[in-house]
Amino acid sequence: MKILYVACGIPVPGTLGGSTHTLEVARGLASRGHILHVVAASGSGRGGISALFRPETVPFEQFTLHWIDLPKALSFAADRVIARLAAAIRPDLIMERYYNFAGGGLRAARRLGVPTVLEVNALVIDPPTVPKRRIDDALGGPMRRLALAQCQAADRIVTPLHTTIPAEIDRARIIELPWGAAVERFSPRADRPANLIPQLVFLGSFRAWHGVLDVVRACGILLDAGRSLHCRLIGDGPERAAAEQLAARWPQHFTFTGAVAYEHVPALLASADIGVAPFNTAPHPALRAAGFFWSPLKVYEYMAAGLPVVTADLAPLNRVIRDGHEGVLFREGDVASLAHAINRLLDDPTGAAAMGRNGRARVAEHFSWARHCEELERIMHGLCAAIPEAT
Repeated sequence: MKILYVACGIPVPGTLGGSTHTLEVARGLASRGHILHVVAASGSGRGGISALFRPETVPFEQFTLHWIDLPKALSFAADRVIARLAAAIRPDLIMERYYNFAGGGLRAARRLGVPTVLEVNALVIDPPTVPKRRIDDALGGPMRRLALAQCQAADRIVTPLHTTIPAEIDRARIIELPWGAAVERFSPRADRPANLIPQLVFLGSFRAWHGVLDVVRACGILLDAGRSLHCRLIGDGPERAAAEQLAARWPQHFTFTGAVAYEHVPALLASADIGVAPFNTAPHPALRAAGFFWSPLKVYEYMAAGLPVVTADLAPLNRVIRDGHEGVLFREGDVASLAHAINRLLDDPTGAAAMGRNGRARVAEHFSWARHCEELERIMHGLCAAIPEAT
């Protein structure tokens, strides 16, 4: 099958979660024998005004990348170049990553008469408390109409949680599909000597809802109580400076790496003993409105690396990490509970190691990119097989 995968504004390769998602889906589908053409951003911004006329096309691993470097909010300006690219490639199916100002792939598919899959990884309609939603309402709802049009144009919608999709859309067209980990890229670390300092790791965006400040606070509670530990924080974002300031009280116990390239993540996780993912929905209006619709890469990658995971007791996270099986759950937003959960693993290194093994087995069976792409392929074959019946 020839597939055009449109991910406007997402840098590929890149350090964002969306970059990893797009790259691994393209790799996974290509490894299953499909011909993949991926529209994305280069991340360098080198396309400039020429992006409005033609993409920069480069071979990349097992597929072809077409870089269109436009600001994400101007994704709609890529419609013509995507249409020309689609007409030249003649794909059997077009899959597009949802963004409010995108939809060029869906519109090109309509002109070509090929089926479509829409990937949705965020709430399609912002809740009323979000400033962007209030502006849209004041203008009469143009962004809402654009969002609904994309959902209505798609033959199938894949999303981690169906509540991301507006109620107006037929639920039968929605397929819940979690993200995953490239399990084969991660290796559980060899057993560490018992006298070494336990190593914790946080990986991700330094934003309020990722809970990076709570990681520092919880580790501080344990350090003040006499616990020996070291915490490596991987990533960057608006809360990094505040996290570094908090951690300055225990300088030898915290390391901040900044953003790192995706290919370096497996080695960094291999040196850890515990993975921490303290999500907090309180600062995130969309998560409060729709539930925890994220399918967090960090959790799956911790599991793939054989790490026991400490995360919030939130559905559906608590169905991925089961307390006492693949890790330990704590009360969302409760730093003392987070510290206690970490302490449970530090108190029982043998049990923690067993949870890590359980986690790797579970992610390999249920939450790998290979499993994700296998399901995508099933969806796509079903759509393509239905085309002759409709004509």
